[in-house]
Amino acid sequence: MTVLLFELSFALAAPVWLLMILAPKWSWTARVAASPLTVVPILLVYLGLAAPVVPELWAAVREPDLETFRALTALADGAGAIWAQVIAWDLLIGQWVFLESRRLGLHPLVSGPLLVLTILLSPVALLLFLPLRAALAHRTAKGPSGRPGRDLTASVGPDGPGTDAAHPAWWRS
Repeated sequence: MTVLLFELSFALAAPVWLLMILAPKWSWTARVAASPLTVVPILLVYLGLAAPVVPELWAAVREPDLETFRALTALADGAGAIWAQVIAWDLLIGQWVFLESRRLGLHPLVSGPLLVLTILLSPVALLLFLPLRAALAHRTAKGPSGRPGRDLTASVGPDGPGTDAAHPAWWRS
């Protein structure tokens, strides 16, 4: 059962990743990416994996140290629970990167590989995206002529930046 749940955690995230990478301009992609509910099925898998190892999990988070964490991840359910948690958080980071990329007008040929990197190594992808985001925000705020550009507070709807279908306030920074 643990192996099935382990594999299911990424399988549940994959459709959202595929939409953001392969269909970034489709109207439903922005709607899906704007929802935090995409991670709920993955978090349910997390709960299924974490339930059998609650004492070990609690010990690892109550007083974190390397040996306690190592003991948790030595258990199949413990490693699976950590994996499902990572998949869920990576997906949330990916959704934010996708929405910010759309808001700032980043071309899908740039944001797509960045999202693939987010799947594989989300800390590295986030460290690359944050300065890129700052540069794009600065450029967008100034505009190409040095004058104010488009409104950076505009939300991204299914048809791109500034459209009526805003993503939720909790996504905005």
